[in-house]
Amino acid sequence: MDLDAILVRIQETDIGTAIRENGSLFPWIESLHVLSLTVVLGSVAILDFRLLGWASRDRSVDKILADVLPRLWVAFGCAFVTGSLLFASNALTYAHNPFFRSKFALLFLLALNTAIFGRGVGRRLIEWQRAATPPGWARVAGAVSLVLWIGVTVCGRWIGFSRAPVPP
Repeated sequence: MDLDAILVRIQETDIGTAIRENGSLFPWIESLHVLSLTVVLGSVAILDFRLLGWASRDRSVDKILADVLPRLWVAFGCAFVTGSLLFASNALTYAHNPFFRSKFALLFLLALNTAIFGRGVGRRLIEWQRAATPPGWARVAGAVSLVLWIGVTVCGRWIGFSRAPVPP
């Protein structure tokens, strides 16, 4: 079975059909998706601004992580679930949308940035977490994160306003 056939099967599930055909289900799910992403972006911004030395300079990075990460993960989980539901409503079209693809490429880069930063945090956080201005590699990780999240937001917004050609 090729990918397009799998995508068609996804969008023809009862859930995909219900979301696509119900007049209010898609907007409700999309609203929850946007609200969840707002919490994700706000949480990420708090941490990234600290890493850049722009805000919360009097708070240690580990304290900010402890405060932000639980909310961030709950909101990210909600965004994942709602995004999956939205995808199921029109999987074939979304999968061929260049903005959708770009959004996921940026999310992959975010995961990579987080993993690289996490390896550095695990080794060196204790050394610099209270410094008003973190070391260069931490500032770079924060800046990269902010830029990538802005890209995810822009691409996500454009998904609904672009129609990618669907293969025959």
